[in-house]
Amino acid sequence: MDFNLKLLFTFFFFTVSLFSGQGSAGGYYSNRHHRSHRLRATKLFVFGDSYVDTGNILVPFSSAQQFPYGITFPGKPSGRFSDGRVLTDFAGKHLGVKSPIPFSIRNEVGEERLKESGINFAFGGTGVFDTSVPLPNMTTQIDLFEQLRHAESGLSNRDVHLSVALVSVSGNDYSFYLATNGSAQGLKPFINSVVNQVMIDLKRIKRLGVKKIVVTGLGPLGCLPIFTAPFSFKQCNQTINSFVQFHNFLLKQAVDKLNKQITNQQHSYSSSSSSSSSSSSKIFILDVYDAFLSLIQGRGSGRVGLLKFKTPLKPCCFGVSSGFNCGSVDEKGNKKFVLCNDPKSAFFWDSVHPTQTGWSLAFSSFTSIL
Repeated sequence: MDFNLKLLFTFFFFTVSLFSGQGSAGGYYSNRHHRSHRLRATKLFVFGDSYVDTGNILVPFSSAQQFPYGITFPGKPSGRFSDGRVLTDFAGKHLGVKSPIPFSIRNEVGEERLKESGINFAFGGTGVFDTSVPLPNMTTQIDLFEQLRHAESGLSNRDVHLSVALVSVSGNDYSFYLATNGSAQGLKPFINSVVNQVMIDLKRIKRLGVKKIVVTGLGPLGCLPIFTAPFSFKQCNQTINSFVQFHNFLLKQAVDKLNKQITNQQHSYSSSSSSSSSSSSKIFILDVYDAFLSLIQGRGSGRVGLLKFKTPLKPCCFGVSSGFNCGSVDEKGNKKFVLCNDPKSAFFWDSVHPTQTGWSLAFSSFTSIL
């Protein structure tokens, strides 16, 4: 990785963590399998970063609390890092539950709302490890879930067993690593440590009673507008994507191994018990990497193939100076960004996050897993 690429990663981290809280969704697993493992979910529990955060970031300097975020839905900034709905919203709708309430406002909505949907513990800008953003990393988010399980929350064991956990693995860990002088030579070992920590987190969620866990790998980070801007939004950075593919390869290997262990444990339980398990326990990976690339490259079938983005790498909301300041204003209140005429015409909303339309189309590739 050359010096200029490292600078891009460094700028990416500080832009995202201070102003928007980027998260990355991606994966490696095929989305056309595992239809037989569907559960009728009663709740959705969400862990991760800004790709799934629906309002936990309440600090005023967050771009998600500024215009024009939320202009498509709900019509004003809501803490979502998009013009409208994000991955969590589409997952909830598909599962037949309301979008889970953000943990930050759980006390404002009451226990009945929790019973209807679940809780979103995701905070934009966080990673599986600590980043410079003083917010709960993945381990701490799971701590909050564990505390909720032990409290008088109205969550029965059956509710949790029939729930789905959505885990969004972040690119923030890698951005923070490079922004704090992590060497390019040490990046691959660091990727190993990130994937190992992800697996620790997934096992812990499973031990807390969630049988079905869906985790995102990394999407094509090299195709984010923050990295395609130097190429006039016409091509992805393949060097970055090669590291992403290494992460996804390791994640798939680790999840495959864990699922084999889970299957063996279930077979052992079934052979030693006269009662059958009520539902299978398994971990799945969303292949957002391929879903995003299909939309960017204008390929795909069905609903994904219906819409061809004219400039898929160009964001709808873009800063007029640095290019990465969607939602920012100067000291006089003047906008420091330009906005496209129609967010539905763009795949990317800002320098790192998809539009509601982008998420909607990408999600159509995930329905067989969820």
